[in-house]
Amino acid sequence: MKKVTIYEVAKESNVSLATVSRVINGSTVVKEDTRKRVEEAINKLGYRPNAIAQGLALSRTTTVGLIIPSTSISFSGRVINGLCDVAKIYDYSVYLHTITEGVTDIKEIIDEVIKSRVDGVIIYADKDLDDSVKLLEQYNIPMVVMCSQISADNICSVYVDYRKAVYELCDSYLEKGIEDIAILQDHRNDVVSRMMKLGAEEAFAKYGKEYHGYIEVSKDNRSTYKFLKSYFKTHKHQVFVANRDSQAMAALNASQGQGISVPEDMDLVCMNESKYTSSVRPEISSFVVPAYDLGAISMRLMTKMLKDEQVEEKEKRLNALYSPKKTTKE
Repeated sequence: MKKVTIYEVAKESNVSLATVSRVINGSTVVKEDTRKRVEEAINKLGYRPNAIAQGLALSRTTTVGLIIPSTSISFSGRVINGLCDVAKIYDYSVYLHTITEGVTDIKEIIDEVIKSRVDGVIIYADKDLDDSVKLLEQYNIPMVVMCSQISADNICSVYVDYRKAVYELCDSYLEKGIEDIAILQDHRNDVVSRMMKLGAEEAFAKYGKEYHGYIEVSKDNRSTYKFLKSYFKTHKHQVFVANRDSQAMAALNASQGQGISVPEDMDLVCMNESKYTSSVRPEISSFVVPAYDLGAISMRLMTKMLKDEQVEEKEKRLNALYSPKKTTKE
């Protein structure tokens, strides 16, 4: 006979894995109707708790689960370094769980990580989690969300203020009378794209203008270079802003292929400096993002939450530093 698991009980009773665990361990914080529903599912399925399930809510493993999208691994390497360095200081291990592109059910992902018996969960959020806050709050486990501004009783967040960075960039151009500023959408990081667009809109609003330079890209598009090669046949901008280094390099090559000279005809700016933005010619003007600090601060917040220490700032904002190079005019 197939052995019934705690995860099947959670599905049958339509509650979270953490809730089933609390019922199994006799926690008093579960509502009576919820407890009955879980107990009915246990009896119906013939579930028998094992040692792992019973220890899920009670034992400490000194392990933190880290959830990162596979599409963000190249950038998040420095984030992971900072996180792991702080984890070592406080004697924590890190369990890395990557998400493949197209996976959107955050509940299933967190349940998968929690079943490994972690003490807390850190999530690298390149997608908007605003609609998932109530779901995240249901888990009786400390959480830190990186790259998205979210907070709740058991949730802290650490994020880079791309909105402010783009606001200041646009403001500097608008002061010079330059209004033709294009921002390229990045489906791999909806959160950053949204913040970039908001920053531009706020800068233009300061001058009593509306921003219309946001370039939307179809989700079906698989090649930024091919898209921009076609785009620059009929479009030309004074300033072009991309999020990732690969987007910026695609813009550089595609624009020059259509006779648009950078920076003589068009300034080009990348929101995330990397070894590639510095090695390509001309070097791409970029923002230096404190990726190491992003990971280090996130892990430090997690250790405070796990030790019930006071967290003075539940939403920690980091700033990106603009580093002009050869793709922008003096």
